[in-house]
Amino acid sequence: MRESSSLHQKVQEMCDCYATNDPLKEMSRLQHQPDVDEAAIKWIALAILHGLNNNAEEISLEKTKSGSVRVVAEYRKTELPPPDNDIGDRIVAVLRDIIHVDSSQGESTLAFGFRNNSMELRLKTREEAGGRKITIGFP
Repeated sequence: MRESSSLHQKVQEMCDCYATNDPLKEMSRLQHQPDVDEAAIKWIALAILHGLNNNAEEISLEKTKSGSVRVVAEYRKTELPPPDNDIGDRIVAVLRDIIHVDSSQGESTLAFGFRNNSMELRLKTREEAGGRKITIGFP
């Protein structure tokens, strides 16, 4: 896996690139994209943009034991377009790598900036019942 600081930087750059686009529309276009690494980074950036644009409290991605992926944004319990399974796996791996989590549970604050904005995002990860969950908390 690549150095986590460069993954962090790529996510920020992707936010900058897609800041004026509709994040949900762009997320729905990621289904079955062949470059899983690029799709995961783009999906994370779009999820962050969606959360910021819509004043979300948090966005969670859950990968169940059966392999399905579910994404929920908490501001009014709305499901977002989920990535396919391979991209979902890679999203979890990228976020865990960015916050340096090697165990089944972890939590970290991530300094995040793009364009003229800067903020701290809360990232949490946990594994339970054979599934994994990553949550991005917004200020």
